[in-house]
Amino acid sequence: MTHVSARRGALYVSVAATAWGTGGAAGSLLFETAGLGPVGVSLWRYLIGAALLLAVTRTLPAGLSWRVLPVGAGMALYQAAYFASIAHSGVAVATVVTMGATPVFTALGSRFLLRERLGGTALTALAAALAGLFLLTAETVLQTRTSALAGIGFAVASAAGYAGVTLFSRHHRDDAGGTAIGGFLVGAACLAPFATAGGVVPEVSAASVGLLLYLGAVPTALAYGLFFRALTALRATTVSIISLGEAVGAAVLGVVLFGERLTPLAWSGCVLLLAAVTVLAIRAEAG
Repeated sequence: MTHVSARRGALYVSVAATAWGTGGAAGSLLFETAGLGPVGVSLWRYLIGAALLLAVTRTLPAGLSWRVLPVGAGMALYQAAYFASIAHSGVAVATVVTMGATPVFTALGSRFLLRERLGGTALTALAAALAGLFLLTAETVLQTRTSALAGIGFAVASAAGYAGVTLFSRHHRDDAGGTAIGGFLVGAACLAPFATAGGVVPEVSAASVGLLLYLGAVPTALAYGLFFRALTALRATTVSIISLGEAVGAAVLGVVLFGERLTPLAWSGCVLLLAAVTVLAIRAEAG
């Protein structure tokens, strides 16, 4: 596998985060246009993503071994929980709660399981990014209806699954392509029984087909392919902090596409979060 430098790894995960930021919006639109629930959307996302990566690589990677089982199970958990959170609490809250909890879980796991130490820059960036997330979500969370609290619970579960996949993939990082494809296939297999029970055949229209293809191609095949490559070069916590850039993109799309409103305090949080992510991406060090 070609060596990835720290700078290139930071670029990869930055592009992945940008792509992920559009995934929540695409999922929300699919709820409306395709008649699919969170599990059905996740299943199609993984199947299309695996097919596209296989088409690009034109070979079944050697990494399809026992290692992809925990990766796929974790991906199934955090993807389904994430879309369930969107269904309960909206794109902005679901994304920022998931992304806010993920680097905390990852930092703890990285320190105690992988023995990776965080430098001063990473710790400062993590604190600043979490402060930005707090500013971005504080008023929304305080005004959250009781009925939407389930969405926050799903988001925390999603974060735990996401952190687990990140830590495991960082530890076993010799075949990024195989990890991505294998994770998609195992994740799809885990979700299939639940998706079948809830309805898995989408309502076919130009909009639903286009959204499914976009979801499988950009926030899935492209983003995860780059994400797993980045983990070969960067510490797990560094990758998870840079990934926080997704929260800003998702929040902005929530405003533009779904009429969600951000206060001046929330916009200041976006700026702080982006500044923290940018500094860490520029000063990324190999792990």
